[in-house]
Amino acid sequence: MTRHPFLTLALAGCFASPLATPLTAQAVDTLHTAGLVAPVEVVRDRRGISHIYAKNEHDLFFTQGYVAARDRLFQLELWRRQATGTVAELLGPRELQRDIGARLFAFRGDMTKELSHYHPRSRTIIGAFVDGVNAYIAATERDPALLPVEFRLLDTKPGRWTPAIVISRHGGLLGNIEQELSITRAVAAVGAPTVKSLWSFHPGDPELAIDPAIDPSLLSAKILDLYRAYRAPVRFQPSDVKLAARNSTESWKSLAAASQAAYDDVQRHQARDIGSNNWVVGGARSASGKPLLANDPHRTQASPSLRYWVHLVAPGWNVIGGGEPEIPGVSIGHNEFGAWGLTIFATDGEDLYVYQTNPTNPREYRYKGAWEAMRTVTETIPVKGAAPTTVPLRYTRHGPVVYEDTVHHVAYAVRAAWLEPGASPYLASLRMDQAKTWAEFRAACAASFIPGENMIWADRTGHIGWQSVGIAPIRKNWSGLVAVPGDGRFEWNGFLPILEKPHTTDPAEGFIATANNDLIPRGYAHMDAVGFEWTDPYRWERIAEVLRAGSKLTVEDMTRLQTDYTSLPARHLVPLLSSVSSVKAASESARRALVAWDRVLGASSTAAGIYEAWYRALADDLTKRMVPESIKAYLTTLSTGRVVELLTTPNTRVTTAARDSIVLRALDVAVADLTKRFGADPAKWQYGQAGYHHALITHPLSPAVNAEWRTRLDVGPAPRGGDATTVGATGNGGNQTSGASFRMVVDLADWERTVGTNTPGQSGDPTNPHYRDLFAGWAEDTFFSVPYGRAQVLKVAEHRSVMLPQR
Repeated sequence: MTRHPFLTLALAGCFASPLATPLTAQAVDTLHTAGLVAPVEVVRDRRGISHIYAKNEHDLFFTQGYVAARDRLFQLELWRRQATGTVAELLGPRELQRDIGARLFAFRGDMTKELSHYHPRSRTIIGAFVDGVNAYIAATERDPALLPVEFRLLDTKPGRWTPAIVISRHGGLLGNIEQELSITRAVAAVGAPTVKSLWSFHPGDPELAIDPAIDPSLLSAKILDLYRAYRAPVRFQPSDVKLAARNSTESWKSLAAASQAAYDDVQRHQARDIGSNNWVVGGARSASGKPLLANDPHRTQASPSLRYWVHLVAPGWNVIGGGEPEIPGVSIGHNEFGAWGLTIFATDGEDLYVYQTNPTNPREYRYKGAWEAMRTVTETIPVKGAAPTTVPLRYTRHGPVVYEDTVHHVAYAVRAAWLEPGASPYLASLRMDQAKTWAEFRAACAASFIPGENMIWADRTGHIGWQSVGIAPIRKNWSGLVAVPGDGRFEWNGFLPILEKPHTTDPAEGFIATANNDLIPRGYAHMDAVGFEWTDPYRWERIAEVLRAGSKLTVEDMTRLQTDYTSLPARHLVPLLSSVSSVKAASESARRALVAWDRVLGASSTAAGIYEAWYRALADDLTKRMVPESIKAYLTTLSTGRVVELLTTPNTRVTTAARDSIVLRALDVAVADLTKRFGADPAKWQYGQAGYHHALITHPLSPAVNAEWRTRLDVGPAPRGGDATTVGATGNGGNQTSGASFRMVVDLADWERTVGTNTPGQSGDPTNPHYRDLFAGWAEDTFFSVPYGRAQVLKVAEHRSVMLPQR
């Protein structure tokens, strides 16, 4: 048999151009794969990051799909089922609502236009990526031993991918539709002035009036049930897994309740917990003389991680960084010319429309004085243990109909900018991956529709810049914060061109920072196309404070800032305790500890533990006082900014005497709570202990399996500092359910100084060493080096393979 000529070269240690650096004599695994055009080398480094060296673009993205499926196959399978509305096929009737929602909100526009939007060759790139995913799935069909353990626990197999799965919007950060319904119901209950005094809307004074054509009494929470089902995480039960691995019923109920409580806590604090930090520092402020860039996106902590490091090298491509495993390219990273990162820029791309329907034909709705027919699409959904279910999906000219009230002749639809062609999350990063200059990067930003983001850039020539992106509907006659009639009076006037959104280049201050805070310039010309809901400014203020104080900043300074636990709210609130005292000995001791405290929420700090319990008691007290009972379902807790404002700014709602009473009573509540949970000895009230503020990263199957299996699937716990308002954002509540898993810091002077994190690991297979190997370093707030040059990659190579075209 004749040996393949490339295989002969590889085994001899001579990798041909364009893989420029020769291989060493170390053995190289080989694999023949149908679908490749030419040989591809994959070097996996000791952190589990794959560095892919290909001779052409097709093979590069084919291999990215193949490697992503190898590392994250169960994660990809859950994505596939959620995208295609086939979860009920796996888990039975309880998931039928999800599948209906998934099909209702599926992209049904021009697929050619959609696939061609993201890059001049995105249609072929996505196709190659899908073929690579399917090539690995085909390998598991030939050898079932390649399947991760989750498939065996669930007695299922992965399905094949199509481009429609890649462009699914179900997992993106999409909009504010649930908040919009809550605000509308709250305004109906207590009036716009009260709502404005409790919510934080800025900039400006948004209009919250409800149109007289809407009957607010009919706006029930169930209107958005299909939307919620579509967007919710998949929850497994013991009956889903093989008998030997199941939890007992009682054990499962307890775990499921805890899981639901953690999820509910994230939902309550989502506006504060889900976000990101990024900043870029000009060369005049850096020790190297070149810009520094840092990014730490804050999303749900999960096993496996949402983010996935990869390095893509081929003619025209040399980009490394983090993306999501289900899409091609890199969304946060650097190439040979520049680096970029992202945070959320509040962009309201969803609206709830309310229609009057025809009493004699509920499939018709009134639009501009005439009855207009809904469009109907019929789909059949497979259901495990039951007959397939056929469902009619209805659409108005504005979007999917989520609820029909045939008794009152009313229907509701969601208009979503993310259903426009080109709005699949992060795929437009493909253009950014090849940008060489700030001008090219801004041009790439023009194609970035979803999510709304603050994109920052730094390049080797010394330029830094910020461009906000996201598809932004123009609303001429309403704010987008309340539901509106769908009768034709409230229409979007197109979309704001993305490059007209706020941006800046090489600012005089020498740095740019964003942290989901309000960055809208006062006097901005396009206020009819911006959102009004922003995160409290504390993370941004702390970032700016540190960057302004430093003139010769280093990568190490940036990593310290990314994991900084200084609490600016504590700086405002703790001084309120300086002029009061408690008659209770334990509370007085706690008060003195807080007054002497450095305001850093360290994991080992007892004072930090006292502060967090005290702050929760303060927020609960003020929420009970300020929020009318009729709207507490919509506003479960006041924002931190509102709490600080009420207690530190003179106002008629909280007098000085009332404030002193509130802060002391909250301290009593906090001390009683800590004593009950951890004992009377304050030395045992350390903030980061298990049961207080820690990180336990759970696998989706965790609630469904027994204790032995949970130890294999879950990662942690580990002590954590910080909270949702610190730069090192770790969320509120006991277990850290959100925050930065992926981080990146880049010194534009030397790519080899790049450092990062990812937790718990690069692999999604619980039996793989890279499933949890990055967790300990992440929990200790340390970073790993991210090699870029081929020589550096080979120095830290753990495994090398050559993928050859099928003979």
